[in-house]
Amino acid sequence: MFTGIVEIMGHVAEIIEHDTDGGWTMTIGGAGAILGDCHLGDSIAVNGTCLTVTAFTESTFKVGLAPETLQRTNLGKLQVGAKVNLERAMASHTRFGGHFVQGHVDGTATISKITPDVNSLRFEFTLPDRSLLPYLIPKGYVALDGTSLTVCDVNDVARTFTIMLVAYTQEHVVMPLKKVGDTVNVEVDMLGKYVERVVVGMLGSAPEAEEIATDGSKSSLGNLLQAHIERAVAKELAKRGD
Repeated sequence: MFTGIVEIMGHVAEIIEHDTDGGWTMTIGGAGAILGDCHLGDSIAVNGTCLTVTAFTESTFKVGLAPETLQRTNLGKLQVGAKVNLERAMASHTRFGGHFVQGHVDGTATISKITPDVNSLRFEFTLPDRSLLPYLIPKGYVALDGTSLTVCDVNDVARTFTIMLVAYTQEHVVMPLKKVGDTVNVEVDMLGKYVERVVVGMLGSAPEAEEIATDGSKSSLGNLLQAHIERAVAKELAKRGD
């Protein structure tokens, strides 16, 4: 479990591609500040992706990247020298300044606009489909490249959402180093997922809700709610004899 408060920025020191299984081994440098209490098998979030330490020195550590990780995250696009956000798994005594971040990336979003706003930066992101939109709400949390941020607004039609990056955060995370067209790892607030799961379980399954739009325009919860509303309306109309 992580908090989304980036501890330091490291850099990609080495990438080894494995032809046998399609995975990679990546070495992260400039990480000495977070390795003083490191052990083999520890979890460190690299750009918001929970990875396992397989080897380490005083200033570097190695992690393995499975094909699934390379496919779902932006780590496969990194090159040697690229800066990355780093955060160790939270300790029991850690001040909880962000939000619950699992390090399980849901997908990526593309930076579509960067707008200066006094000393802050407003970033607009475009999602590849609508599957994550139900979990993004204004003033809600989202983790982008492992950084806990507040959603400013969401445009369901355009599949976009925006965040504001204040001056202090700009100095401590990798996002200001990116440009329009670059991607970020997205992890939506896990609480939203649990709420949907619980509500879906309470409502039960409905035949009308079994088919979910292939473009992700409606979640399973949305289908279930619509089905129950339609049945309630039909029942009321039947009572009135309409």
